[in-house]
Amino acid sequence: MNTIVDKRALGQGIVELLVDAPRIATKARPGQFVVVRLHERGERIPLTLADWDPTRGTITLVVQMVGKSTRELGERFDVGDVIRDVVGPLGSPSEIHRYGTVVCVGGGVGIAPIYPIARALHEERNEVIGIVGARTNGLLFWLDRMGGVCHELHVATDDGSQGVKGVVTIPLREVLSGRKVAHVWAIGPAIMMKFCTKTCQEFAVPITVSLNSIMVDGTGMCGGCRVEVSGKARFACVDGPEFPGDLVNWDLLLDRLGTFRDEERCALERYLSAEAGTR
Repeated sequence: MNTIVDKRALGQGIVELLVDAPRIATKARPGQFVVVRLHERGERIPLTLADWDPTRGTITLVVQMVGKSTRELGERFDVGDVIRDVVGPLGSPSEIHRYGTVVCVGGGVGIAPIYPIARALHEERNEVIGIVGARTNGLLFWLDRMGGVCHELHVATDDGSQGVKGVVTIPLREVLSGRKVAHVWAIGPAIMMKFCTKTCQEFAVPITVSLNSIMVDGTGMCGGCRVEVSGKARFACVDGPEFPGDLVNWDLLLDRLGTFRDEERCALERYLSAEAGTR
């Protein structure tokens, strides 16, 4: 249980892990996540379920190595290693219906969790338009998977190394201005989701976002993941992680995401210093 059965690099600092977790794989739904603890002294980190296979009993996690724990998972853990705790599936699943024409936007590592949503919408016979973006083409991945569940796929990179030069709101605006879209989903950095929401508001198109707030236990007990939605406090772990984008207090969310920035930097520096000492 929780054994890593496969691992591969997807891009610059991005790894895909296939983990043996049969009970989670049986229950997983698009939009849900797990909370992972690497070892007895590890912190609890939320990771969105990117894929799952009930027959094999595996789940797929895509990890961008940014902080101490994600670096440790991506660098120290390999095939055959066991992750101490993998708890889930957590959060409310995405609301998948037959809407008509829908758009699924994935920014950066958000491409991974938008994929199962796009796949489920495709299976419900929606016309799915995919938009994916990253800073550069070395951070793009799963274009083949997204292309397989989307009727059309648009790509944007900040540096223009692939697709449209610029951010994902450029192709999003083009799509919304050219046809009738029933609903948009967007997953990625908070600032990206904020501006996707603003773009959708211009065209009066509803948008669902998946909030990446600070999270500890993932069950509504600690309150660390609270966000303001429609002027009221909500917990991303149990009330979300998906919410209507136009109801989110984005400025408060962006401010709260920096709460532990200094502590996170110190933890990463200690980790990197310890790694250097073992070489």
